[in-house]
Amino acid sequence: MSAACEVAAHQTEGARLGLFERYLTLWVTLCIVGGIVLGHFLPDVFQTVGKLEIAQVNLPVAVLIWLMIIPMLVKIDFAALREVGQYWRGIGVTLFINWGIKPFSMALLGWLFVGGLFAPLLPANQIESYIAGLILLAAAPCTAMVFVWSNLTKGEPHFTLSQVALNDVIMVFAFGPIVGLLLGLTSITVPWQTLLLSVVLYIVIPLIIAQVVRGAVLQSRGLAGLTRLLDILGPTSLVALLTTLVLLFGFQGEQIVAQPLVILLLAIPILFQVFFNAGLAYWLNRKVGSPHCVAGPSALIGASNFFELAVAAAIALFGFESGAALATVVGVLIEVPVMLVVASIVNRSRGWYEAGLAAR
Repeated sequence: MSAACEVAAHQTEGARLGLFERYLTLWVTLCIVGGIVLGHFLPDVFQTVGKLEIAQVNLPVAVLIWLMIIPMLVKIDFAALREVGQYWRGIGVTLFINWGIKPFSMALLGWLFVGGLFAPLLPANQIESYIAGLILLAAAPCTAMVFVWSNLTKGEPHFTLSQVALNDVIMVFAFGPIVGLLLGLTSITVPWQTLLLSVVLYIVIPLIIAQVVRGAVLQSRGLAGLTRLLDILGPTSLVALLTTLVLLFGFQGEQIVAQPLVILLLAIPILFQVFFNAGLAYWLNRKVGSPHCVAGPSALIGASNFFELAVAAAIALFGFESGAALATVVGVLIEVPVMLVVASIVNRSRGWYEAGLAAR
């Protein structure tokens, strides 16, 4: 193991998934069931919530999305961008995967599976919407859970932080154009005003608020105060996510009951893209000579998605009852178990990886 990786291993020793993160798949499943049941027995309540809109923005969901996203963005230290050059190989590989491969490979897999192989098994009027949801899911790299995955693979924390900070900056400018391009290729009418509004509401404004909060807390209470704040905000973020899912499945319930295979079929292209992008990022890092403690988080950042943003954008663009919203939720459902599998593969293959580096 390289000296850099020995330091990273020491810094991340003892890192564990929290209670909410460890059982996220269980919580999501319970929210699916709860949302379907509540939507069946209280349809008027959900219809009322769905009508609380201003400029096509659902107000309850907007509040919940901010509660999801802002705590995650408070973690980001943009001062870490000055360390980008130190890890330029891993940074370059991850940027290539996140912005040059993942959205486009997901669109291709969506067309292949949802638009082709599985089309006879899915509602015809939702197929394009499902593909749109998959594109939204892949168009923004994860910003929060990757810190957990990096810890589990004993990743270099400074690389992870600088990579996430750089991705957040790029996301402000690239998310809208990439989504618009790929949705246009699927023959879906792109609601550009709503898309740009979503970028401002769910990326730009939360990013500004988060950094103002971060700066104020650091100035008044120091790093210990920021750590305490993040400990408080972490569960808030996940509770807001789960509440959003209850609302979404309150609207989606009838469709799910009528088409019980939908979730399984949508999960298949997501699984393919996760393992493809993680494997490609891992292999490319080995080829360019990145240490294992950089390659591990690079593979996981390359494969994981900012599903909170995807859910928000899908609801804003296509509505609660859309196939796009459902497709993004499938990404939430499988995120933890799949990424734990990827992290395990990265850890178990360390010997193979470092043998390749030694042979260079």
